[in-house]
Amino acid sequence: MFSNIGWSEMVILLVAALVILGPERLPGAVRWTTRSLRQVRDYASGASAQLKQELGPEFEDLRKPLADLNELRGMTPKSMVTKHLLNGDDSLFKDIDKAMPDKQDLYGTSSGMPGYPAPKLEKPLERNERPPIDSDAT
Repeated sequence: MFSNIGWSEMVILLVAALVILGPERLPGAVRWTTRSLRQVRDYASGASAQLKQELGPEFEDLRKPLADLNELRGMTPKSMVTKHLLNGDDSLFKDIDKAMPDKQDLYGTSSGMPGYPAPKLEKPLERNERPPIDSDAT
């Protein structure tokens, strides 16, 4: 349920609750919170069971398109091509990535274009430093 909350966040929440509620009210607040979460979970499972019971076999018919839609959300163009055209074999993309030249090869002298200089990699501006003025752009 809390899969996206790490231990450090839990410790921060516990310390904040201890400071806000105090040591005498904290156990009661924890009991109330766990009881409320358990009740909400029971309501949700009861609602889904009731929906499954009322819809019967149509519930599975409704569930399958939703599962397919959820699967399509994670699809990227690369994964679509890999799944449907290459039957899950992504070695073609690995070979293409290996064959692509890196940035140094494209802009350096080994690219076969010595007339084009490599772009200058400028350092980021310091705090309160004014950016240089480009007279061609103004």
